[in-house]
Amino acid sequence: MTLTRTLALLTLMALASPAQALKLIIWDRELQTKLGYGETNGKGGMTVQLVKDYSGPVVALFSREDDEKAAGLYPNVQSRYDGVLKAGQLTLETPGGPLTLRRFLEGLKLNLLPQPTGQTLLLPGLRTAADKSRLLPDKPKTAPDPTLPAPQGDR
Repeated sequence: MTLTRTLALLTLMALASPAQALKLIIWDRELQTKLGYGETNGKGGMTVQLVKDYSGPVVALFSREDDEKAAGLYPNVQSRYDGVLKAGQLTLETPGGPLTLRRFLEGLKLNLLPQPTGQTLLLPGLRTAADKSRLLPDKPKTAPDPTLPAPQGDR
């Protein structure tokens, strides 16, 4: 087989393989405010962003895609874990006792890849310390924002 055919075959195999995207969302205990987000990167790691200025109880929700379930990936991961987030450090309550997120992911053969919230890469819906909302739930505004220019209407 020629090198070109071998590369083409390898490319097709890579495209046909499952995405293996295990996702994680961290919420406050009342499920009102998103405090963190993570997703596997397909290279044996999970990129995670967590707010740094929150301390308190949280709920960690994991989701797997259907092809991951069918392939038997991450079979021991529950969809929900209670935990505590303190100064950017997440500890999960597991059936075997409390584990830091790093230790939990090591058990899944994943590396924790922390993503500082101050960097320009922001994952969906994650609040940062710079947010003026200061960790308030997402709610529609009832009054216009006074910092925005008034609508000019149709011209």
